[in-house]
Amino acid sequence: MQFRHELKHEITTQDMITIRQRLRAVATCDPHAVDGKYLIRSLYFDTPENKALLEKQSGVSRRQKFRIRYYNKDKSVIHLEKKSKVGGLGTKISANLTEKQADSIVRGDISWMRDSENDLIRELYSRMISERLQPKTIVDYTREPFIYAPGNVRVTLDYNIRTGMQNIDFLDTECIMVPAAFGICIMEVKWDNFLPDIIRDCVQLKGTKTGSFSKYEACRQPMI
Repeated sequence: MQFRHELKHEITTQDMITIRQRLRAVATCDPHAVDGKYLIRSLYFDTPENKALLEKQSGVSRRQKFRIRYYNKDKSVIHLEKKSKVGGLGTKISANLTEKQADSIVRGDISWMRDSENDLIRELYSRMISERLQPKTIVDYTREPFIYAPGNVRVTLDYNIRTGMQNIDFLDTECIMVPAAFGICIMEVKWDNFLPDIIRDCVQLKGTKTGSFSKYEACRQPMI
């Protein structure tokens, strides 16, 4: 399992515009993006005691979270993901789900997961039984992704973060979503063994510090 360096910065809209222009000059837009961006919809899982949320708020260095995700309202490709963090390093493993499988998980019909051939699906099943993991909230946002081959660098600019509050029907593309972090943009920088100076210079902003902003946390706050 390959861990990557991850840095996250909370920036202003003006900062984002500046960094976007810099990146366009040296990096490549992710080929999967449409007009340079895509819409991400995720459904996050947590325990009844909000373990994942509390670990994030407490700054626990080793933590995991599960989510189901699709892009640009295209439900033909849905991913189950487990994100693991160890300090400033992170890794992600994923498994494909059909729309029917994703819908059954949302509805709590999970018995089929026990006999899945996929390890991650079986792990989620085990955690849903033993830890009572359950879908908590929908998180929507717009992402502009850039890639730079040396160092396997990926820089993403996320904004227009919205929450489904207590709605978990994330397959309903018309469900009501409300702003969760008005005016906040998130820049994430990820790389393998080294971060090239040209990218370091592009993402450098005076007075900006590495942060730990969580879109999931922001989208849960209205319900806490």
